Amino acid sequence: MSMSLPILMASHGGFGLNLNPFETNIINLAIVIAGLVWFLRGFLGGILERRRNAILADLKDAEERLAQASEALASIQKDLADAQVRAESIRKDGKARSEALRAESEQRTVAEMARLKQESVSDLDAEAVRVSNQLRREAARLAIEKALSSLSNKLDAAAQERLIDQSIQTLGSV
Repeated sequence: MSMSLPILMASHGGFGLNLNPFETNIINLAIVIAGLVWFLRGFLGGILERRRNAILADLKDAEERLAQASEALASIQKDLADAQVRAESIRKDGKARSEALRAESEQRTVAEMARLKQESVSDLDAEAVRVSNQLRREAARLAIEKALSSLSNKLDAAAQERLIDQSIQTLGSV
């Protein structure tokens, strides 16, 4: 029994290693594998290269859009800051204007009240003068009536004529 162990195992249905290249088709397999590698390298390489270029183009486009979005964000943030500064300025200006309007309104109100008080004092003074003049006239009229009635009882007709003539002369000389 000098048979080799691999052949013995192969003949008895066990596991063995067959090193005969023509029986195992190792040459055919090597040719097919080399052909596949050469063919697929060109075919798959072209597909992979196109896919790689498409991915790189997409990445470049995404980077450009990111840069544009970053610039737009910076611009918008600057505009927002400017708008906030303007809004604060407008708020302060509005507050100052409202304070000025309030102060002006208070001054006008005080001036109007002083004017009304002055007018009422002037009206009261004018009314007092008018009433005083009317009371003087009434007092003078009553005094004249009383004097005339008392004179007519005390004076006779000749004395009354002399008094009237004397009053006319006094009035004429004035």
